[in-house]
Amino acid sequence: MPRLFGTDGIRGLANSDLTVELALGLAQAAAVVLGKGRIADGRRASGRRPVAVLARDPRISGEFIAAAVAAGLASSGVDVLDAGVIPTPAAAFLIADIGADFGVMISASHNPAPDNGIKFFAQGGTKLPDEVEDRIEAALGLPKLAPTGVEVGRITRFADAEDRYVVHLMSTLKQRLDGLHVVLDCAHGAAAGLSPEVFTLAGAKVTVIGADPNGVNINDGVGSTHLAQLAETVLNHGADLGIAHDGDADRCLAVDANGAMIDGDQIMAILAVSLKQRGLLRDDTLVATVMSNLGLKVAMAEHGISMMQTKVGDRYVLEALGQHKLTLGGEQSGHVIMSDYATTGDGILTGLHLMAEMARSKKSLAQLASVMTVYPQIMVNVAGVDHHSLNSNAVISAAVTVAEKLLADSGRVLLRPSGTEPLVRVMVEAVDQQTADAIANDLAAVVREQLAL
Repeated sequence: MPRLFGTDGIRGLANSDLTVELALGLAQAAAVVLGKGRIADGRRASGRRPVAVLARDPRISGEFIAAAVAAGLASSGVDVLDAGVIPTPAAAFLIADIGADFGVMISASHNPAPDNGIKFFAQGGTKLPDEVEDRIEAALGLPKLAPTGVEVGRITRFADAEDRYVVHLMSTLKQRLDGLHVVLDCAHGAAAGLSPEVFTLAGAKVTVIGADPNGVNINDGVGSTHLAQLAETVLNHGADLGIAHDGDADRCLAVDANGAMIDGDQIMAILAVSLKQRGLLRDDTLVATVMSNLGLKVAMAEHGISMMQTKVGDRYVLEALGQHKLTLGGEQSGHVIMSDYATTGDGILTGLHLMAEMARSKKSLAQLASVMTVYPQIMVNVAGVDHHSLNSNAVISAAVTVAEKLLADSGRVLLRPSGTEPLVRVMVEAVDQQTADAIANDLAAVVREQLAL
């Protein structure tokens, strides 16, 4: 049976894959596993009930899923602080800020509106290790806690959640953004209210798109997966740059004044070089995933920065940052973790510090991004296949070996099953786009033939 948790929580079609019953059961199971021993046989083990922060993005299904999660937690003896619609990194920050025992974010991130997801955070606002997620999944089949009377949890509104997060973001910024004009694309998501406020407070001139969430338009033609409208708006307004969030605002991608995309790898390169120059990049090391462009590794080496690579998923980046006490890491997709300020990818925080480097250096975003040469890369998503069998297929493994020999040291190949969708991702980098395209399409054909359902 496939594992319930993917690379970023549990995700699927709301009311079909992700049902009220599943949400309720997961909340009850999480109360057992994440209660830190404060729940014992339905009674308080340490004189108080455990506390959980609950938040969601604005998609319509989040309303009933959040209600189910709140019910599951409170019925298990957990006090719930409902923060409403806020970004995922805001929820993670608040868990640590108030000393909550754990937290739950209801979001499907960059996925379309019909999807939704559930992400759990541990005490301190960190994502859960695989083994803890497995314990929650196992607890789904066990008896649930059923306290009564005064032991039942309460559900209350987290009234100052947004204000706490805004104050935190502003406290990280040592450089004002006065004189810079930014277009913000909020993806009709969780950042719609907060992001424009923060960038304005920081001194930037702000033009906003994608900031009218109605529950069904999240990520619809806007946000970090659809940059065309952002680039057009930047050009039309003569702005210095554009910043795009995804639905839950844990990502930041950008476009420069010419409308060219600046991805997560380039953003990390800019921030890493800046931090090293100022003596703030611990151990002169950047953490990135195996999906990062080869050009990032080359650029870091040229600037005396080591690059540590992890599995795909910002929680694996976070684990490496914590284990080695490092400063900066992230993903090409725009999850950038600045561990001095955050425990997860934070799109607003990243955008603020990207612009702060523009203001500090007095360079354009294009000039800053030139620190890295992006190798031609192609990603082919092969859908309708048994992606769970990818790593055990000998024919596919042999095809990958042949492709790697063809590329030698001038590129690389990576095949992996998606952790959030039923498909296989085929990624190829090479010195020229034609070679990358040809090898990727050949490998995709092998995957399609071997794993067809």
